Amino acid sequence: MTAGITIDLSAQTLAWQDGDARRSYRVSTAANGAGERDGSGCTPRGRHVVRARIGAGADPLAVFVGRRPTGERWSPGLAAAHPARDWILGRILWLCGCEPGRNRFGAVDTMRRYIYIHGTPPDQPLGVPGSHGCVRMNCDDVVDLFDRTPAGSEVLIHD
Repeated sequence: MTAGITIDLSAQTLAWQDGDARRSYRVSTAANGAGERDGSGCTPRGRHVVRARIGAGADPLAVFVGRRPTGERWSPGLAAAHPARDWILGRILWLCGCEPGRNRFGAVDTMRRYIYIHGTPPDQPLGVPGSHGCVRMNCDDVVDLFDRTPAGSEVLIHD
């Protein structure tokens, strides 16, 4: 791969590479493991692209709901007031599958499942599965990745 992202589900890592430049980050993928079906709560495998980039210039702790900033900034107090919220913070890289029948179209469509790479609160563990299907990252790390990753970038997710 010349430029792009590789997510290793077993290692709970994300590697970004562009030529000789490389970065590696700890992530948290689905608590339910790998899988492509809608409603599974799993992280989809295979070849993807970054279809949309959301949140440029936002505070790294800015809260997003439905891909829109709420005007809130994550804090322990806000988290205590909304204990059931699935926090999406800072930046969103919205993924689109590239493999019809595996992660694109029908009941296995990554984009229609709203699978993102996004920031997670600082009190959430990384390096262990815990999401509802998305790829969670430290907020500063997702800002760094976002700044390096244009729309259309390749993303490979594997076991």
